[in-house]
Amino acid sequence: MKYDRIDQQLFIENRKRLAAKLAPNSIVILQSNDFMPRSADGFHEWRQSPDLLYFSGIDQEESVLVLFPDCVKEDFREVLFVKKTNEYIKVWEGHKYTQAEATETSGIKKVLWLDSMPTILNELINLADHVYLNTNEHDRYSSPVMTREDRYLTDFKRDYPAHSIKRLAPIMKDLRMIKQDIEIALMQHACNITKAGFDRVLDVTKPGIWEYEIEAAITHEFLCRRATGHAYHPIIATGDNANILHYNENNTQCKAGELILMDFGCEYANYASDLSRTIPVSGRFTDRQRDVYNACLNVQNAAIDMLRPGTNLDAYHKEVGKVMESELINVGLLDRTEVSKQDPARPLYKKYFMHGTSHHIGLDVHDVGHRYATFEAGMVFTCEPGIYISEEGFGIRIEDDILITDGAPRNLMADIPKTVEAIEEKMNTA
Repeated sequence: MKYDRIDQQLFIENRKRLAAKLAPNSIVILQSNDFMPRSADGFHEWRQSPDLLYFSGIDQEESVLVLFPDCVKEDFREVLFVKKTNEYIKVWEGHKYTQAEATETSGIKKVLWLDSMPTILNELINLADHVYLNTNEHDRYSSPVMTREDRYLTDFKRDYPAHSIKRLAPIMKDLRMIKQDIEIALMQHACNITKAGFDRVLDVTKPGIWEYEIEAAITHEFLCRRATGHAYHPIIATGDNANILHYNENNTQCKAGELILMDFGCEYANYASDLSRTIPVSGRFTDRQRDVYNACLNVQNAAIDMLRPGTNLDAYHKEVGKVMESELINVGLLDRTEVSKQDPARPLYKKYFMHGTSHHIGLDVHDVGHRYATFEAGMVFTCEPGIYISEEGFGIRIEDDILITDGAPRNLMADIPKTVEAIEEKMNTA
């Protein structure tokens, strides 16, 4: 991996927090991610299962983590199985974890080769009263492709039909929603790298540049700073492209007078960042662009201040909608009288702001979490209001990553230029 090794104390503490939430005499079995085939003999870029990494720091394929806090065999309360290397693998794939390196990374003393797992795991499973297995229970997950976890669950039911299987996913949502100090530091580092990418964009953007050239400039800054890469496919949308929410062609030339909506973020040590900024190709906003931009920024400032303990996403989004409604009236996109007569179930502001304002972020860009959970200190959310005006050929989105604290929210992207004045000054400084 490109990134510096993460302090093993994070994984040790995460395992302790998990153990406190398990039913007595339970075993947890976590699988690494598969290599996903692309075509011919090629595979898509591999990425570790966030949950296995969360408890071990092991960033390597064909790894299995077994946690059994109440095991009568004390040496087997934490067991990590990793792929045994050989000279052939070393030549073709490079270095793999030694057992000592896996222990140093994870803090787990019992590290065994994967080929020894069937016999050992069979005994441990039969000693347990409950078996926790993991599945993807993200609200918006839907896929026809079976994962390694899916296959293991199917095989487990066949091989151990009398055992009690429990869902790990609800516990993972509870744990991963609240970021630990080490995680917050990693996310802050990812945001700092993202800032470098945006600073570079402000330096190179001018009429005639292509969207993909901007993407390339961002990618260069990320990789030079040891980022894993992009946390998601970057959106570089000039002009009316900004009104396509998931635009990712990035193949249009940027023209004088247009705005560019950019949505990108670096991934560092498997932790994501997520930034949106909108800038003028020519380095100066028009009066109309400035007014709409400031309206969007007003919404974001109000929304950030709402990210405090005690509310939840559903209530929060409704309150943000009210602020957006007011700002859209101020810039002439909504009529106050028509708004007073609107169907509350179909608010008129949704024509110009059709997506949510915030989502959890962490080891995944759209991180796991309970949608109706009350906000708590340690949660990290994006905050990304947008105003999209297809009839005027531009769209604006402004997004930062926000840490909820016991006091005021902490903006992990506070140092990234955001106001009209800051953006124009940076773009027009020789």
